[in-house]
Amino acid sequence: MNALQFKKNLLGMQENMMNFALMLTANREDAQDLMQDTTLKVLDNQEKFIDNVNFKGWVLTIMRNIFINNYHKIVRTQTVVDQGVDLYNLDITNESGFDSPEGSYQIQEISKAIENLNKDLKIPFSMYVSGYKYNEIAEKLNLPLGTVKSRIFFARQELQKTLKDYR
Repeated sequence: MNALQFKKNLLGMQENMMNFALMLTANREDAQDLMQDTTLKVLDNQEKFIDNVNFKGWVLTIMRNIFINNYHKIVRTQTVVDQGVDLYNLDITNESGFDSPEGSYQIQEISKAIENLNKDLKIPFSMYVSGYKYNEIAEKLNLPLGTVKSRIFFARQELQKTLKDYR
């Protein structure tokens, strides 16, 4: 595709690009900015386009990637870490729900429900909740990986049935 045809195809896609940008941003001004950024990026990378590739898909993929990169950039810049907080001694007990009688009662019920699980389900599930990975559990219990995954799945299902009133 020559440069003239490339630009003609790009201009012909402006409406599609705008619709896609609106879908991503939900804001007309942001959509116009995204469309402009995409147009510039497409023109800068014109030599990377291969004739056999779907032009519309290529352009919209570039737009989606620009949107995602911009989103990540915004999240990074808006993340604030309070340097005055002692991260090693956080007082999270007030927010945990364990302080209230209802919270401790629910924890007791959950513990009792786990204890009442069949031994084949309880051991892999308890190890998983303790932080072991599936493959570590399989190694320690000398079981196939699929068996470990299914036992943990069945344990979750059984606990959900038992504890359905606590949701």
